[in-house]
Amino acid sequence: MLSMFEMSAVLLTLSAALGWINHKFLPLPHTIGLLIMSVAASLILVCVDASMPDRHLFEPLTSALSQIDFNAVVMNGMLAFLLFAGALQVDFRKLVSRAVPVIVLATFATIASTFIVGLLFWLAASLVGQPLPLSWALVFGALISPTDPVAVMSTLKNVQVPALLEVEMQGESLFNDGVGIVVFTIVLAFAIGEPSAHMSVSGIAELLVVEAGGGIVLGLGMGYVAYRAMRLIDDYPIEVLITLALVTATYALAGRIHVNGALAVVAAGLLIGYRGPRDAMSDRTQTYVFGLWTLIDEVLNSLLFLLIGLEVLIVRFDPAALNVAATAIPIVIVARFLAVGAPVLVPGINRLMSGFNIVFLTWAGIRGGISIALSLAIPDGPAKPIILSATYAVVLFSVIVQGSTLGHVARRTVVGK
Repeated sequence: MLSMFEMSAVLLTLSAALGWINHKFLPLPHTIGLLIMSVAASLILVCVDASMPDRHLFEPLTSALSQIDFNAVVMNGMLAFLLFAGALQVDFRKLVSRAVPVIVLATFATIASTFIVGLLFWLAASLVGQPLPLSWALVFGALISPTDPVAVMSTLKNVQVPALLEVEMQGESLFNDGVGIVVFTIVLAFAIGEPSAHMSVSGIAELLVVEAGGGIVLGLGMGYVAYRAMRLIDDYPIEVLITLALVTATYALAGRIHVNGALAVVAAGLLIGYRGPRDAMSDRTQTYVFGLWTLIDEVLNSLLFLLIGLEVLIVRFDPAALNVAATAIPIVIVARFLAVGAPVLVPGINRLMSGFNIVFLTWAGIRGGISIALSLAIPDGPAKPIILSATYAVVLFSVIVQGSTLGHVARRTVVGK
């Protein structure tokens, strides 16, 4: 059994080696190239292992990967750092100017997509002979509906779109994860029959407000304390340490007081990214702080997409569920189109959202590690293999196909400057 240090060495070495190969020989964005190569390597290893069932040549590698709790690594480790790093880079003024579209996309579109995906997936599962209870189909809808901030932001680095449209997508991907996680928690409780005081409409609304609103308030409060501390000194090592402490303390405290940690670190990152450079950081400090968080973002991105691909080695997919998984891809795309397109028909909102960009927003709805982490957190049962297979199918398709063709779609469909 490998130690944690040895496991880290393996993952970092694989990430560096595959990243070098991609940069040197493949014309692919870094994260997409990593994912494709890690999935391809995993499938080759699975096939070789299956052809020699008595040998188990790759047992040491699969045993080592089995030590990694993907859900814990993403939800209680990487997510806080990646969300803060993403929020730090967002133009706060432009985000405020697009507040209405961002709120609509992060809340209404996420919730609407949950129910559209859930209903269509339930019908599709019955049609292909793999019936699934509606409650579990809604669980799939909840975990697959939020766009992934890591995948979206890494893809946007390689796509030229108008600044305001870009900030809409960034804002949606940062905030809809918090909303999606709350919705997933509620729907999962329904599916497993867990009694809860929040099962009424008013209770669900209260939970959404308390978890989401509480997370934002906590993040702003913690971010303001960090900002004031940074403003009183000019010492870049300490100020870098303050930002690291801010992320870990905010996310940990959010878990303790039962508010949304994802939204808390996003709020903290937006505040530091907006106020810090104005009057709390010297030019030298800004270079180190933003440089560090850019590197953290890139390194964790690489590890996350590598892990998504390598998980194929240890996740046991049910072959019977693959037909249902194939139907999930068009279902999620159609649901995304309906969810982001519906607000354009509402008087008042339609003046703030361009109907001409609905096709691009639909194709830009990229899913990633968070959806996989949530699917792995589902309790074992008949529904889990179906949901896990469908989640992997959608994530791989959205990152590889949608991510690699998003630039072409942008050039053909995007309107505005």
